[in-house]
Amino acid sequence: SAGSRNIHCKPGSSARTSGIVPGTEPRPGAYLRSVPSTYTVPVSVVIPCFCAAATLARAVTSVVCQTTRPCEIVIVDDASSDNTVATACALQEEFGGTWIHVVQLPENRGPAAARNQGWNAVRGDYVAFLDADDAWHPRKIELQYRHLREHPEVALCGHRARRVRAAEEEPLTAVSPGVTPVTPLSLLLGNRFVTPSAMLRRELPFRFAEDRRYMEDHLLWLQIACSGHRVDRLDAELAFLYKAPFGDRGLSAALWRMEFAELDNYRRLHRAGRITAPVTLALWAWSLVKFARRLIYTAIPALGERLEPR
Repeated sequence: SAGSRNIHCKPGSSARTSGIVPGTEPRPGAYLRSVPSTYTVPVSVVIPCFCAAATLARAVTSVVCQTTRPCEIVIVDDASSDNTVATACALQEEFGGTWIHVVQLPENRGPAAARNQGWNAVRGDYVAFLDADDAWHPRKIELQYRHLREHPEVALCGHRARRVRAAEEEPLTAVSPGVTPVTPLSLLLGNRFVTPSAMLRRELPFRFAEDRRYMEDHLLWLQIACSGHRVDRLDAELAFLYKAPFGDRGLSAALWRMEFAELDNYRRLHRAGRITAPVTLALWAWSLVKFARRLIYTAIPALGERLEPR
């Protein structure tokens, strides 16, 4: 988009990142045991980041150590006020600068705009999104790319994710994970996978809604599914999330905004002619019931785990 610029990192201008901030070490330990693959596939990885200097190395390391290497990593800095750009440049130098690109937005515009900026700039046939404070299982790209390549009718593919607490090992038990088709109805009733699990076809004529900072991922999945495209979910935990979905201080304060955003998702689909007025009203009622339950689970954090995406 206008105003963004590619950062030309100078060799040796930033400190090396091998000394990762304590508490943000890559998990699982397989990241550090994996040997980066030399087999490259046409998958571009977009990592939006805002003040993520403490966790960016973990995210990028989990991509570098994939068993199947993406053709590029695009790190999009959303006008961070810390040393995120310097950290990104250090990672570019450490892991080889020809396939890692750093883009900086001139002003903070939110994760949707940062993801779109990366999406518009990539050259791979497929685009995968990873948040700067999360990480991937080493076989994520291998398994997901294989599924999309073998099923050209699938436009969007997600998978399960695990919330990581403490120093856990995260083994992948299924060599060939099962696949669950994600119907428009199931997506209308709730978000079936998180953004760091999504891989989609680059040529899709959709983008994240840049006027939104909540539930914009769910809206995109709905637009894709309700337009007749096939959506699948792999039944394997290939993403590791380091933030709680409910009950943590920041997200609890945002629950109302998330609810308004979900209601607005249904309104937008109705205005686009994707769902009827009666269906919209029914979905609003269903959303409000879920919201009341979330408020209860936020007040009692132990119950909130039942709502985590798996």
